[in-house]
Amino acid sequence: MSSAAVSVPPGDLPPGRRRILVVDDDPTVAEVVAGYLDRAGFDVERVADGLSAVKRAAAVRPDLVVLDLMLPGMDGLEVCRRIREDGPLPVVMLTARGDEDDRILGLEVGADDYVTKPFSPRELVLRVESVLRRAGSTPAPGPWLRSGSLALDPAARRALHGGAELPLTIREFDLLAFFLRHPGRVLGREELMRRVWGWEFGDLSTVTVHVRRLREKVEEDPARPRLISTVWGVGYRFDPEGADPSGSGGGEGAGGHEGGPQ
Repeated sequence: MSSAAVSVPPGDLPPGRRRILVVDDDPTVAEVVAGYLDRAGFDVERVADGLSAVKRAAAVRPDLVVLDLMLPGMDGLEVCRRIREDGPLPVVMLTARGDEDDRILGLEVGADDYVTKPFSPRELVLRVESVLRRAGSTPAPGPWLRSGSLALDPAARRALHGGAELPLTIREFDLLAFFLRHPGRVLGREELMRRVWGWEFGDLSTVTVHVRRLREKVEEDPARPRLISTVWGVGYRFDPEGADPSGSGGGEGAGGHEGGPQ
């Protein structure tokens, strides 16, 4: 297994080989995780505390961070906040089973996914590959997506609200783009998980948390959302600005459209 925390200069990786930073103070867990990721074709570096994680992430800028929530000195939530300050960086968080509040907090500070301990190393590898696939996927070609004061450029992965740049995570951007492409349609959490996350199964609270975070960035009053409505017992509906939320004229394609930024 890959156990040494030896860094490889950014330019020295074989073509197509992704760099993963594993952050866990349990040497057994870190060794198992690093071993499975190494065999899956990743270049792996390990660190055992939060401060070292922040320093290494800044020095080598990995393609993804596998981050334990409970760390000495600086917990995983603070590490996640700090490493995301320099721009989007995919994070898969490791949490203890049953700590639902901690998992939700991890998603709220920008983690893209989480795996609960004890976990299957193979499942972790699949989650890492899924997050990297979404992060590195070729943007769908086409013009800007627009709805009222919202404008998204899929090719450049830029999102504007009232002309100001929206600081969206990878998943938040994909979720908002999916809403804009399906205005007026009720979308269940299972469908969103399948179409946006690319997962056939998983914890549906992941979708709930990302919708809440997205509302905080695009709604004037997130407590009384007008764009992303909850349809109780079913899922969510994106109501374009100016559309009638009662349903008259709010069907598929109403209000939202594609076109250049104005």
